[in-house]
Amino acid sequence: MLYSRRFPENRPDGEWSPRYGEDRFRLTHFVVGKTSGLAISPDDLFGAIVSTLTAPTTPAAAFGTEKVRVLVVDDSLIYRKVVRDVLAAFPQVEVVGSAANGRMAIEKIEQFSPDMITLDFEMPELDGLGVLKWLRQSKRPTKAVMLSALTIEGGEATLQALQEGAFDFVVKPSGSNARQNQHDLEAALLHQVDVIEMLLAGKRPRRNPVPVASVVSRVPAVLNRPEAGKHRVGIVAIGVSTGGPDALRTMLPQLPENLPVPIAIVQHMPPVFTKSLADSLSRVCKLRVSEAVDGQLIKPGEVAIAPGGKQMRIYKTAAGHAQVKLTDDAPVQSCRPSVDYMLHSLAESFGNQTLSVIMTGMGYDGVEGCRRLHHLGAPVIAQNEASCVVFGMPRKLVEENIADVVAPLNSIAAEITRYTGRVTR
Repeated sequence: MLYSRRFPENRPDGEWSPRYGEDRFRLTHFVVGKTSGLAISPDDLFGAIVSTLTAPTTPAAAFGTEKVRVLVVDDSLIYRKVVRDVLAAFPQVEVVGSAANGRMAIEKIEQFSPDMITLDFEMPELDGLGVLKWLRQSKRPTKAVMLSALTIEGGEATLQALQEGAFDFVVKPSGSNARQNQHDLEAALLHQVDVIEMLLAGKRPRRNPVPVASVVSRVPAVLNRPEAGKHRVGIVAIGVSTGGPDALRTMLPQLPENLPVPIAIVQHMPPVFTKSLADSLSRVCKLRVSEAVDGQLIKPGEVAIAPGGKQMRIYKTAAGHAQVKLTDDAPVQSCRPSVDYMLHSLAESFGNQTLSVIMTGMGYDGVEGCRRLHHLGAPVIAQNEASCVVFGMPRKLVEENIADVVAPLNSIAAEITRYTGRVTR
């Protein structure tokens, strides 16, 4: 991988600015390792070696309880240095150490009990999947965030990791612009830290906690609200983010193959990964699952997942069928694909015949669309807090009484079939 030269502001000649003593190198570029498109100087390379060999280790108990403790795991010395530096710059993070393979990672997890680890897939001695299996078997609360390549193989490996218990994933930047790659990595890692920090804070008592009952709760009957079995549904729209692949893998196989309506899904994922997700779900579902293509007619009993990097509109044809329109429109709620984008299109096409289902995920994508559909008289289902990996997207629906039904993950399929007129089997 070729790393471009950076020009420090205080070095107009473009010479690398020393960070570990006297000038040692004067190079314009060099080739090293497998790191994906991130600029790094020779001084940084030297510093990576120094910092890896001499970094102090601090017992977990010594860290402030407000900080997210993170362990960086990657067999690439350079990538460990890059990820570690990015994380260390976040004020809410304490980097407790790094590890070059899975066995070292397990030792340091036992030693430091980190809240989060960044985890590579391919490593000597024990790979990333091996670490995930150990975490699951040992019932550790540590959240594993995978560092994934933006390839078909990377997408498939990532889905396997999510099935093995990975919390989420970050795509390794691979563009030609090193500065943009650095920015993308920082943004992706900060998002993961924010989510995990929120989960850690959620362990403390809240003044006004949202009910977390493990049974289905339904909004008391009010004037003009849709009632299951008596309200016509023409399409099911599902929005989901963090924790979504595993949640969909649990819920969708419970739906019957003769479901009388189509399903459109927005899962926050990058390109390539949504295709791998669709293929994976198709193997375990009675319904036909695919990544949506432009112009596709989604038939009853079919599931279309919005492609990563595209916005998905759903039109209603003259014959009453659901038709996909993919666009390059700007992100909505910082998301592309966006749940709100899809739901607003459904408000215009299917109106109150839309059944919206908002599942686990960070942020508020889907709230505005559900609010609009709610005002039109369309039913809304929200996943309950107890079964969410992150109770973000459904939270507002519950707090504002937008949701007609609040259900645990294992009951959502049954609620969908109640509204669409079929029973699960």
